[in-house]
Amino acid sequence: MIAGHKGEIPFIILLIPYLLGIAFGIGCLSAAPVWLFGIAFLLLSAVFVILNLAYKKLGIYKMRWLGGVLILFTLTSAGIFNANRSKQLNDPLHFSKYTGSSLIVKINSEPVLKNDLYKFTATVIQSINGNKRQNTAGQLLISIKDTAASSLYYGDILLIPSNYNEVDPPFNPAEFNYKKYLTNKNIYHQAYLYPGQYRVLDINKGNPIISYALRLRQRLVQKLKANIHNPDAAAVAATLILGYKADLSNDILQAYSKTGTIHVLSVSGAHVGLVYLVLGFLLSFLDRYKHGRLIRTCIIIMLVWYYALLTGFSPPVCRAAVMLSLIVAGKTYSRYINTLNLLGFSAFALLLFDPFLITDVGFQLSYLAVAGLIVLQPVIYKWIQVKNKWLDKLWLLCSISIAAQVITFPLSAYYFHQIPVYFLFSNLFILIPSAAIMYTGIACLLLPEHWLISKWLAYVTEQLILLMNRVLAFVEHAPFASISKVWLTTAEYLLLYAIIITGFYFIYNKNHKLLKAGIGLLLLFCISISYKKYRAYSSSDVAFLNLRKHTGIVLRQGSEAVVITDIPADDKGYQYSVQPYLDSSKVATTTLANIDSNVKTDFTYKNAGLIKFRSLNILMLTHAANRLPASDINVHYVYVSGNPEIDIASLLHNNSCKMLIIAADNGKKLTNELVNAARVHHVKYYLLKRNKSFIAPSN
Repeated sequence: MIAGHKGEIPFIILLIPYLLGIAFGIGCLSAAPVWLFGIAFLLLSAVFVILNLAYKKLGIYKMRWLGGVLILFTLTSAGIFNANRSKQLNDPLHFSKYTGSSLIVKINSEPVLKNDLYKFTATVIQSINGNKRQNTAGQLLISIKDTAASSLYYGDILLIPSNYNEVDPPFNPAEFNYKKYLTNKNIYHQAYLYPGQYRVLDINKGNPIISYALRLRQRLVQKLKANIHNPDAAAVAATLILGYKADLSNDILQAYSKTGTIHVLSVSGAHVGLVYLVLGFLLSFLDRYKHGRLIRTCIIIMLVWYYALLTGFSPPVCRAAVMLSLIVAGKTYSRYINTLNLLGFSAFALLLFDPFLITDVGFQLSYLAVAGLIVLQPVIYKWIQVKNKWLDKLWLLCSISIAAQVITFPLSAYYFHQIPVYFLFSNLFILIPSAAIMYTGIACLLLPEHWLISKWLAYVTEQLILLMNRVLAFVEHAPFASISKVWLTTAEYLLLYAIIITGFYFIYNKNHKLLKAGIGLLLLFCISISYKKYRAYSSSDVAFLNLRKHTGIVLRQGSEAVVITDIPADDKGYQYSVQPYLDSSKVATTTLANIDSNVKTDFTYKNAGLIKFRSLNILMLTHAANRLPASDINVHYVYVSGNPEIDIASLLHNNSCKMLIIAADNGKKLTNELVNAARVHHVKYYLLKRNKSFIAPSN
């Protein structure tokens, strides 16, 4: 539904400058003084009020644009101020600004077991330095390698050593920026603890409502696990119904992601809508009584927010709960409701509470999907007029799926680097099973566990999930199931949105200027993509990767690459640090070689520790068995990895080494010796430890 006038969607109009302000505050102006924008907001607000009170005397009505400009700057400054104010690192009481030997922290999230580590976030409430205690603020990500940590829970207070570190940035090209991900959650430091390094001082000191919700959700998850015997099915049920994702396997996540149905595993508006339909049906009898509609509305709103509480107040559920509460309240009093305006209001309210939600991928995709359903779906539905009743309902569902996918695919491609091809079939298929799973699963949780009907409902839920997983796995492995290795720049995905908006608006009002603009934008997008491919296919380089405790060199020529590493291709480290670089560089053919094996391709040759790559000679020293080459060989790069025993002086003196590359896996002693020797012999060096990978072009 497109608004006929901007007066119908005031919150959308107000939301735009506020969003711009938040974006500027988080990105460009994150280090600016908080008070400066606070004063700007107050002054602009005061001017706006004064001008409205004295608009007749000052003749402001002659300048109708002035009010809009003032609102624009007022809300932009408000967004910048709120973003900077909410950044905990700007707080003068942030724990990182105090020196102490110990910290007292309070767990503020549910501890989750991953890779033998119990991970959770905690609020640092005090820093201890000797006998002095300083009240502090700020969050810390804590990982504990200790089975006894399984007893820790939300609200527990711990005493830990003050040996935290800043979160590392991505060291390799196209690597996931975990530092930025945590920064957007107001977390800047992390600590790793082992048995004996922490002590529980008190328990259950968190928010009693959240504590109750988390404990109840944990009991419900355990009930699902007890009744659903297949671990994957139990994990999907816990995720789909309760938003508990800790037990999901990577294979399941990959299957749902590649088929364009990952939204099913995120408790969102659709799930809240299903809960609302059940509640509306069960409480419909109240409409027959006086004030029954009001009582029904209050009960539905309370239960919807209770369900939001159980799911951990995720952004999509909060958005849906806010919108649903307003819609239900409006229908109770028979008021006209513009759904797009409600969407803007819910976003405005949530971003006032936490401006950093704008960086949450789930928040972005959720709002875009709903906006697509409101604005684009009616346009798509009118493309085809179907007379048959059931075919018309099928086309209605198709138009919903197409609208949601079209509006979200640029952002999905930007974040997840793949586009599902069979999304229409996948979404139509899971529509009925996912709804049935929600209803049978909730019924199973509400009924006593020992009842026969409860066990029967759990069995039905399990079989539905297994069927859904099997079909999605089949679709995932079908030919051309997804377009992978899609790497868009920020400008490119914004161009895609501009193309989508102009295209649909042209269909809506048939303005040929929009068609020309859309074609021009599409041409710009194609030029950008073509230029990137041309640069990737016509260039070659050697990348010395920072794989921390491992060796990694990538020799790339156009769309071909040789990867020399001691990490297997199916290892998480390879998938996390090496594969993204290959994908973003448009590498289609990869030759994986062990550090001790010989390699021979059209563009590179490796024999023992000597690598010839186009015009470059690279000496790779990884262990004592590597021999130094003859002194007459012109060595461009010497790469030292694995803490080998070498004669450093002979290495740098007898060979015309142009640059020494010191890998991150070398010991501290050898690293210092290599750095000192490079300085003495006036040889350039690059230290990979805690630094970005070194990429050198090849002629």
